Amino acid sequence: MSASSLAARPFLSPERVAVSLMFLANGFLVGSWAPKIPEFALRLDLDESALGLMIMCFGIGSLCAMPLVGLVISRRGSRMPVLWLAAMAITSLPLVTLAPSIWTAAIALFLFGGMIGGMDVAMNANAVEVEKHLDRAIMSSCHGFWSLGGVAGATLGGLLIAYFGVLVHALLASLMIVVAVALAWPRLLADPPHAHLDDASQDRVSSPRPGLLTAGATVWLTGIICLIMMTPEGAVLDWGALYLRQELAASPALSGLAFGAFSAAMALMRFLGDLVRDRLGAVRTFRLSATLAMIGLGAAGLAPSAEWAVAGFAIAGLGLANTVPIAFSAAGNLPGLPQGVAISVVTFMGYSGLLFAPSVIGFVAEHTGFAPIYLALPVFVAIPLVFSRLMRHADRVAG
Repeated sequence: MSASSLAARPFLSPERVAVSLMFLANGFLVGSWAPKIPEFALRLDLDESALGLMIMCFGIGSLCAMPLVGLVISRRGSRMPVLWLAAMAITSLPLVTLAPSIWTAAIALFLFGGMIGGMDVAMNANAVEVEKHLDRAIMSSCHGFWSLGGVAGATLGGLLIAYFGVLVHALLASLMIVVAVALAWPRLLADPPHAHLDDASQDRVSSPRPGLLTAGATVWLTGIICLIMMTPEGAVLDWGALYLRQELAASPALSGLAFGAFSAAMALMRFLGDLVRDRLGAVRTFRLSATLAMIGLGAAGLAPSAEWAVAGFAIAGLGLANTVPIAFSAAGNLPGLPQGVAISVVTFMGYSGLLFAPSVIGFVAEHTGFAPIYLALPVFVAIPLVFSRLMRHADRVAG
């Protein structure tokens, strides 16, 4: 597309604002959960292992909802799933806050995860349709708004819990989601049902041609890279506040900044990510980002105080911000494999790391503490560096 035709497209449109609001609301809900975790564990008398199982309920709910919502989108489009799931998510934090027992809390977290995971699939699908409608990229900024929501949810959540308690915090957070849904409802893009693979694409899947096996192996390896790179995000979201509270004697307000600082740095780099990648290329950007993430995670694990740990999480957020978007882009551009198949594999594997790895971390941390966990994560992040050349597909020129 020429520069003049791109300039003729509106940079901001009602549809873009609406889907960005949905990303913001989803991130806000996830960020609001982070500072609630210490009180949640204390109220139900949960140790690290039991809390890890509870967090796994959230992950199971998300992964169960993702394929179901994908089926609905293929038949009905993404607009109504986004709005209805966002509307149902309004009740999620109060349900988790008021759950009187371990079993009811597990059910509440399962539903919470289902609403968040299903909404995530639907709003990403809607963002893709808005990109087509505007003929301009918006996905990176949408994920930036998600990170901003995480910042607001974690930071305001810690302060509200410290001054007003968990119930008032849950109700006020829900009220903010009501406002976001009300503003987005009349403006969200009404897209048609998403078609399945065409006959030619199905032939390529059912009857592999030369090179397709290599593409298949590549997409699975790209999925593993996403799994590894999304694991630290889950580790900071679910355990960062508890690490600051238990091992670094942080206040409730300061502990909420663990994920807040991480998300703020990630949001900044996501808004700048396209520019950085255009200048440096996908491979160099990925390598620099992964290295920065390793430095930040190591600094958090070695931190002598909560403030230093927060700074380490911020550096890690700067590094991790662009790694997964680059991997998603590389998967979508793999030659010899249908785009939808590649992205679905990479997305599912990536979110598995985000949702389930924190549960494993909980079991390990019960015996080792959290500082060794954050020191071990850079070792795993080093693995994608070995295969970073795969990210060259993100720079592949169409046609």
